[in-house]
Amino acid sequence: MKLLLTDSGVRNASIHAALEDLLGKPIADSRALCIPTAGYGGPFADPVRPWEFVSGRSPNPMTELGWKSVGILELTALPSLDRGLWVSWVREADVLLANGGDTLFLHHWMRESGLAGLLPSLDHMVYVGLSAGSMVMTPRVGAEFMGWTPPSGDDRALGVVDFSIFPHLDHPDCPENTTAAAELWAAGIGGPAYAIDEQTAIKVADGAVEVISEGRWKYFGPAGSATSGAGRG
Repeated sequence: MKLLLTDSGVRNASIHAALEDLLGKPIADSRALCIPTAGYGGPFADPVRPWEFVSGRSPNPMTELGWKSVGILELTALPSLDRGLWVSWVREADVLLANGGDTLFLHHWMRESGLAGLLPSLDHMVYVGLSAGSMVMTPRVGAEFMGWTPPSGDDRALGVVDFSIFPHLDHPDCPENTTAAAELWAAGIGGPAYAIDEQTAIKVADGAVEVISEGRWKYFGPAGSATSGAGRG
């Protein structure tokens, strides 16, 4: 599975090009399934943002990019469905689009639904995350990003990649997400990590990690080392 872990969707030409490179064909020829589940979790959940995501009316472009088709994969519904049916939907799709919201709620339902267990077999699949939809692929989110409390009580996520993500860097709507706050978060996360802004995504293919950016980002490596970037990294 190939990953495009965005902060705020496909916001610029560089991220758009990275997506089509991962797909290996135009978006117009690709079938998408969107996952709105994260939007229902955590203290800031509301019914409007999942609808905006599904309908393509979100300020964070994902479902409205001109896909050949877009379906909905609501993870909380999957345990009630025939597994063979929904697995066939996933296998027939080219891309999964995962909404933002609460990372740990999304993580819980990825596991409860069975989707997490299916992901390693999806060699052809491109997974595109938005905020929480990206963070769920990391090992940990950090206490700072714990909203909904999972049964485990901890901040672990799927660990598909070996780095963590601090989103919405220096965004005016998230005044607490400063570079200084990202540095404190990274010091406690216990592994490599990226802080990224809304114009940045992280592309992962065949084990190679590449920062795609027309904005700002910062990488926190081992032993406190750090690298900052502006533009494509």
